[in-house]
Amino acid sequence: MQNPVTLSHKDRILTVDINYPPVNALALPVRVGLLAAMRAAQDDPEVDAVILQASGRTFVAGGDITEFDQPAMIDPHCNDVYAAMEQLDRPIIAALHGTVLGGGLELALSAHYRVALAGTQLGLPEVKLGIVPGAGGTQRLPRVAGVSAALDMMTSGAPISADRALTLGIVDEVAASHLREAALAMAQRAIQACKAGQLLPVISRRSIDVSGLAPGYFDDYRRRLPPADKGGQAAHEVVRCVEAAVALEFAQSLALERKVFEGLRLSKQSQALRHVFFAEREAARIPGLKPDQRVRSIARVGVLGAGTMGSGIAMNFANVGIPTVLVETSQAALDRGLGFIRGHYETSAAKGRLTSAQVAQRMSLLTGSLDDQRLHDCDLIIEAVFENLDLKKQVCARLGQVCKPGAIIATNTSTLDVDVLAQATGRAQDVVGLHFFSPAHVMRLLEVVRGAQTSPEVLATVMRMARQIGKVAVVSGVCYGFIGNRMAEVYMREAEFLMMEGASPAQIDGAVEAYGMAMGPCRMLDMAGVDVGARTVIEATREGKLGQDPRYRAVVRKLFELGRFGQKAGVGYYRYEGRKPVADPETARIVSALATQHGFAQRNDITDEEIVERLLYSMINEGCKILDEGIAFRASDIDIIWTAGYSFPAYRGGPMFMADQVGLKAITARLDHYAKVHGDKFGYWATSDLLKGLAEQGGRLSAWAPH
Repeated sequence: MQNPVTLSHKDRILTVDINYPPVNALALPVRVGLLAAMRAAQDDPEVDAVILQASGRTFVAGGDITEFDQPAMIDPHCNDVYAAMEQLDRPIIAALHGTVLGGGLELALSAHYRVALAGTQLGLPEVKLGIVPGAGGTQRLPRVAGVSAALDMMTSGAPISADRALTLGIVDEVAASHLREAALAMAQRAIQACKAGQLLPVISRRSIDVSGLAPGYFDDYRRRLPPADKGGQAAHEVVRCVEAAVALEFAQSLALERKVFEGLRLSKQSQALRHVFFAEREAARIPGLKPDQRVRSIARVGVLGAGTMGSGIAMNFANVGIPTVLVETSQAALDRGLGFIRGHYETSAAKGRLTSAQVAQRMSLLTGSLDDQRLHDCDLIIEAVFENLDLKKQVCARLGQVCKPGAIIATNTSTLDVDVLAQATGRAQDVVGLHFFSPAHVMRLLEVVRGAQTSPEVLATVMRMARQIGKVAVVSGVCYGFIGNRMAEVYMREAEFLMMEGASPAQIDGAVEAYGMAMGPCRMLDMAGVDVGARTVIEATREGKLGQDPRYRAVVRKLFELGRFGQKAGVGYYRYEGRKPVADPETARIVSALATQHGFAQRNDITDEEIVERLLYSMINEGCKILDEGIAFRASDIDIIWTAGYSFPAYRGGPMFMADQVGLKAITARLDHYAKVHGDKFGYWATSDLLKGLAEQGGRLSAWAPH
């Protein structure tokens, strides 16, 4: 590979250009090149100023995360590079564009001046990987932006705009266009300032303004963060590093930052978060799909069904400028759907997230119709009608008649057989499942269900489309519930069995929420709708998809029968005071009666540990069956589905990563224990062949690949 850092000299200005695709990460070759460039500038009397820039679509977008798994970063360290920059006796101007993140912002803060192209995003997102900025970010950022703004940026990991960075003093100028010319003009001004005797502005030599900080400020800030053992470890350490920046000399606090970084780098939280980071990228790589696979153009989208799901799906496309037609069977339903969309956009505008012009522009891209013929010129059509196989077959058959040749027909089913629906269209090669998660305009996950006859061209097209609308897409094969909901079934199964054995909804929810789940199974189903969950179970049982155990999901079916539909009805597993769930004695009475009916002996010795094991270990076992059957390509895909779609704590890496952390032998032992204690008439505790084999061999799910 060519040198990633090149130098050019013109009119006494040295341009240092970083060109290390795809994101100009600060890998070893870049660090070596930058340090050499600083030494060359220092040794050349013909250089009056340095412009630091990067080629391609972005400035430096971060460090090389693959190096984090090495025993230690190979010298030169980033801090060596940044020290050489600050020690140069001539001005360095950083010309910023694209994304300036992590090590990229630390690099920019080590320059003397910064000019950013309008639209540039800047940030220190290291907490999302379970670490702190490790090369002066926690030390330099408070010196330019102030303590409060710096902490907010670093503990959230969220990027800010170039204009916001200008307001905070992180950049010195924002250029509307012509970044190179703006950097040259800034260099000339800096040269003149140096000739006039002005000292170079070195950030590490500045003091930190603490005049506006109240007594106990840092302790108060910590209290607002997530607990350290619930994913907040890195954020708490950020506060510690900034507190040190205030109290210590720069060299001392910089050394502390590095020590903290190294400790976090080896932590379980960081390992898990880095696993999720790489797993998201790996999920986009589809085995057997050629890198140059031809894709279809998606210039116009149709959504059939304007309910909450269909309306949310439509917003995804309007948000990125794709004209979308929303089709319903009644004017009232269509008006509700369009009204829901407009209401969402106007609420966003009221909060300053959108302008009124953006609201108008997005609404202009949406067309409502009662005539499904309006779908004839769409390139992608997504049906989002009620989850009923017969209804969806009718809809798919109609779409096969209405849609133009070559159009992609997608079903938003969450459990139904995509191959059956594909056959109904008469053009199965054009059909794919697109399982959006509710609310569809918010949730990042998109489960892409590849049917037996889905063409590679269709699959490649929808994967590209998913990136365009900001989704994390994971491919699943066809089975009941696909990956996510199939695993969720065993999770809910054990939750209900535990209830009939004597655990309360609050205890079950509390146990898994303490483990890190955002919401326990009972609260989750109450919010989603007990009626929705029950109908799915009833339909699947009728079709023989869930076996013949009369005890199976008996609680949800009984709550449905009694009209206890969850939060929207005021009662479900809980009773609701507004949106607040409250333990309901009536639920306990209902469950106790079901326990008697189905032969469960209720007990009072159920521990939180048992709840977590039964819910999560059974889910892991099901995930292994999914892998063994070829429904999922890799274990990390399952982790992404659960972290992006089901609020599994990312700081635990997902259920399959968690299994490796716990140990597969330990998990199989507990599965065998529960089979012995409860019996296994219906195969609920039968260990998957894959899990059993890996446990015996001392293998890991993260290293497993299909033969």
